[in-house]
Amino acid sequence: MEEKKFDLNSIIGFILLGLIMLWYFYMNPAIPENVTPAAEEIVKDTINKSSDTATFSSSTVKSTTQLTDSVNIAKNQSKLGAFAYTLSLPSATEKTTVLENDLVKLTIANKGGQIVEAELKKFKTHDSLPLYLIKDSNALFNLNFTTADNRVLNSKDLFFEPTFTKNADSQVLSMKLKISEDKFIEYRYEMKDADYMVDFAIKSVGINEMINTAQEVNLTWNLKSISQEKSVKYENQYSTLRWLHDETESDKFNSMSDDEEIINNVNWIAYKQQFFSSILITDTPFKSAKLGVLNLVKDEQIDTLFTKQYSTSIPLEIKNGEMNYAMNWYYGPSDYKILTSYEDKNLAGVINLGWGIFGWLNKYLFLPVFNLLSGIISNFGWVIILMTIVVRILMSPLVYKSYLSSAKMKVLKPEMEELNTRLPGKENAMKRQQEMMQIYNKAGVNPMAGCMPALLQMPIFFALFQFFPAMIALRQEGFLWADDLSSYDSVYKLPFYIPFYGDHVSLFPILASIAIFFYMKMTQSQQMGMQQPTQEGMPDMQQMMKIMMYISPIMMLFFFNMYGSGLSLYYFVSNLLTIGIMLVIKYFIIDEEKIHAQIQENKKKPLKVSKFRQKLGEAMKQAQEQQEKKKTKKK
Repeated sequence: MEEKKFDLNSIIGFILLGLIMLWYFYMNPAIPENVTPAAEEIVKDTINKSSDTATFSSSTVKSTTQLTDSVNIAKNQSKLGAFAYTLSLPSATEKTTVLENDLVKLTIANKGGQIVEAELKKFKTHDSLPLYLIKDSNALFNLNFTTADNRVLNSKDLFFEPTFTKNADSQVLSMKLKISEDKFIEYRYEMKDADYMVDFAIKSVGINEMINTAQEVNLTWNLKSISQEKSVKYENQYSTLRWLHDETESDKFNSMSDDEEIINNVNWIAYKQQFFSSILITDTPFKSAKLGVLNLVKDEQIDTLFTKQYSTSIPLEIKNGEMNYAMNWYYGPSDYKILTSYEDKNLAGVINLGWGIFGWLNKYLFLPVFNLLSGIISNFGWVIILMTIVVRILMSPLVYKSYLSSAKMKVLKPEMEELNTRLPGKENAMKRQQEMMQIYNKAGVNPMAGCMPALLQMPIFFALFQFFPAMIALRQEGFLWADDLSSYDSVYKLPFYIPFYGDHVSLFPILASIAIFFYMKMTQSQQMGMQQPTQEGMPDMQQMMKIMMYISPIMMLFFFNMYGSGLSLYYFVSNLLTIGIMLVIKYFIIDEEKIHAQIQENKKKPLKVSKFRQKLGEAMKQAQEQQEKKKTKKK
């Protein structure tokens, strides 16, 4: 037999291999027992995994996985620095906490400490589903900051530790982003019973050891608003970003355009949909905020899940060595009564009731009347009809004045025709006008009296055009064939799409268009009775009125087909009532023979000329003299 020899080289090799393995395990420790599964998942996401085509035994694979996880933990700790402490806490999971009362349900996630679901429990979508303002990652609330050792981190990627307490009339949730037990950034939520408003605060303790205070802490709040209504296009027209700045000045972006602007001294920011709002309110005004909105409804034929993309970026201040902001969240209906009940928040500007006189009429006239009637009558269709009757009664004196003026002009029409026959042509235009004014003065007739009532009614029209789309009380309230007075009433679904009209037929706009046609026809016959003959070089007013009589109802039909049926119901009833009032005035109130007799009596009285009319007459006389001088020179 051959004698075995001692192989020194093999012994040295085994010793070196053992030393290498000891060094490897020392530099790459095993995964700590207190690292949670969610933390391991985050760690795995921080490196790029590579595949290997070699075949390993099961024990080799297990050993390699452990070593890889150890490497990942080490790398993540290097990335997060002191904030890696959050990964060792039991809260480092994808768990959530719910704050809930009878009105709203908020779900807050450990990851990011932010609201991931906001459900309004008293409302449903147009298709009877639960109504969420936040769901399926459509919202983001994040703090971007630089750590004390110059790492750039986002709170949305880190885990907060929740502490929930329930008091007699409220629920409190403290979410802490920690680097130790006594150094943290806290989000504090407090929900009261039967209230949409939630107290919210951002507070820090030991921030100098957590954050590089020389760099900005930037708050980002983004939201893609989920469509809740039947008509996405109509809902989108009344959805926009609104804000209050300098404590009293409310403003908004155009609802149909993309905008971005930096605003100073911001008190609240509202991501407003047609009937619901997500509002961030701060007790300490933000010195500046970059606000933006993108319109996501690009094609009126395509229904989309979202209407607007809202964004806000706010640099937060660190005062007295800490960050401390007392704020509020409001997730709820855009209801004027509810919003104005928070008197210290000045939230009335969230509701668009119109500007100037239109807003004044809605706020102090139509809203009180609407609230009074809706408190008595449960059916909102009848509320609209009764409100229309009230408005028409209030406006009837103007209708009477207009009709009376038309009747007077009609009596004077033969004299006007005689005047035009006696002084024809352009060369007599000034003299003809002068004598015409004398006839009006003697008869006591103001030719503008017929126009003024119509002009005074215009603010009513535009005010109500803003009023009805803002009334959440009409939402999902039915009347006759309309199942929702805040949206269009569809009596027939078209198999095709008509531009500017839609793919359905609404009946209330058709009825309103018919009523407008007959109203304009009556008005035209009334005006034609007083219409003076068309002068040379002047447009044919009668022909223009005939054209408008047909164009206006067609425009109404197309324009209101996608609008809320409550608005069309109002205009339908309003025009019917106006026609009725005009017929009553014509046949039972105004006597043209008496008017003619009164005009003749007025002519006998001494003519009293006001200073304005006197100056106007002198100016016309001078113009007539200059015109005659020019004629003489030409000859």
